[in-house]
Amino acid sequence: MVSFPKERGCELSNRFRSIIAVVLAVAMLATFAALGGCTTSEEKADEGGEGAVKGGTLSQFIVEPFAITPTLAYESEGIYIVSAMFDSLVEYDPITSELQPAAAESWSPNEDASVWTFNLRQGAKFHNGREVKAEDFKYAWERMLDPAMASEISYHLLAVKGATEMLEGQATELEGVKALDDYTLEVTLAEPYPDFELVVGHPCLGPLPKEAVDADPKFDENLIGNGPFKMAEPWVHDQYVKLVRFDDYYGDEPYVDGLEFKIFKDAETAFLEFEAGNLDFTEVPSGRLADVTAKYGEAPDGYTSNPGEQVLVGPELGIYYANINNTKAPFDNPKVREAINLAINRQAISDALFDGSRKPADSISPEGILGYEAGMWPQSRYDVEAAKAALADAGYPDGEGFPTIKLLFNTGSYHDQVWQLVQADLKAIGIESELDSAEWAVYKDKLKKKEFDIARYGWVYDYPIMENALYALFYSESADNQSYYVSEEFDAQVLKARSTLDLQERLAGMREADKILGKDMPVAPIMFYSHFDLTSDRVNDFVYSPMNIPDYVHCWISESTE
Repeated sequence: MVSFPKERGCELSNRFRSIIAVVLAVAMLATFAALGGCTTSEEKADEGGEGAVKGGTLSQFIVEPFAITPTLAYESEGIYIVSAMFDSLVEYDPITSELQPAAAESWSPNEDASVWTFNLRQGAKFHNGREVKAEDFKYAWERMLDPAMASEISYHLLAVKGATEMLEGQATELEGVKALDDYTLEVTLAEPYPDFELVVGHPCLGPLPKEAVDADPKFDENLIGNGPFKMAEPWVHDQYVKLVRFDDYYGDEPYVDGLEFKIFKDAETAFLEFEAGNLDFTEVPSGRLADVTAKYGEAPDGYTSNPGEQVLVGPELGIYYANINNTKAPFDNPKVREAINLAINRQAISDALFDGSRKPADSISPEGILGYEAGMWPQSRYDVEAAKAALADAGYPDGEGFPTIKLLFNTGSYHDQVWQLVQADLKAIGIESELDSAEWAVYKDKLKKKEFDIARYGWVYDYPIMENALYALFYSESADNQSYYVSEEFDAQVLKARSTLDLQERLAGMREADKILGKDMPVAPIMFYSHFDLTSDRVNDFVYSPMNIPDYVHCWISESTE
């Protein structure tokens, strides 16, 4: 049973909190019930007292992160580490995604949800021993918005009054954030935003100790956080990041002594290390799910691993899609984008590479997200004849006159195999293409400079609401809109929906925004993510959430059964 903070606000906010808690729980649990049931992390912690032992180091495969600092980390690798080292104001239950207190013990909005007050818990400390204060959140958020930082995740704070001015270099202080005292943080938004309490649960919106940042030029590689684990030594690039338990942590004490994030080039190499006994948590190689499951056993709920139940395949709040450059001909033609959508055999990709475990995507919003409705993108389906007809309507019958295009993807993992299948699907309707693989930094640079035709893209939700993807990926002024889609109709609809106070009306408004995207098809959804991971037989009560955040606190290590 999730415990919510005591409400000190108006009657409206009481109703809002109750409704969203119930709907989130129902939406998430309905999705997971078919997988055999689940328990919350709180229940797991209670159960874990019997047989649970302390000690040991959990080792996890990652590729080299872009960053491990909260103000900069934007991909899963860095966020794994951030989530272990930092606590934001609130957090999500690992299974249901319901809100729970974290650095803030209570919070409340004003009547129109344009001003939020967060009451910090007293006595919580940074890893250097200094107490966490409200001013530390203000400093961290301003650092994220500093133009010199060039943060990829500054969009999290764009709802805050004055955030845009900071990003544009017109201000050096975040106007909407005030530390009323050491333990009270007040956040004023540019407009009403009832879902803001979900936003501040993102791991990267934790606090930073300014004195430590100022004192260490290499702070971003030797971080000081406020979470359950602290750095054992500075980040050793291309090799590892090592963390140890922070004994002065205010919350539940972790069972494990530490975490070691081992850096490998790709999942195949990591899996060899796993089978050699050198890793506890890694990905299942593409096409290996059936035999790996037969050997190690599947977690009944898809998210919680134990010895003999080690393979995790629960649905994630995320999507894998073809990012189409809407600024470049011929992709600026909606009929061309329709043809591309209709040409892709999504089920064949899932069957060939993921043993059918990933569901073909019928919109940009995954099943399980609050507000999901099936089939919001009617043309996101496999229909070769309809694809050929759309291409002909665009002026390219059987692909005649259509230029040879490039399919861009980052190296590593299974992306090359996905795009070989997409390449064959496009060829079947007359579109010739070349594969264009690049290392992560080069790939990202090409996206930023619009130097691509169609590119691989993936999105794991930062917070469990539709608006997170709709606004971040398609609002015309969002830094993450890397399909460069622009629609006044969509912009107006998504802005209207995100400021609507009534939850059901807000969700209905978001669905209307998603349907506009389904009409314009700025990208081609391919598949909804699901876990494709496993743990070693030393690992117990390890929960890997649908938002790709592991619960490192309540898992524990036992002796291998082999």
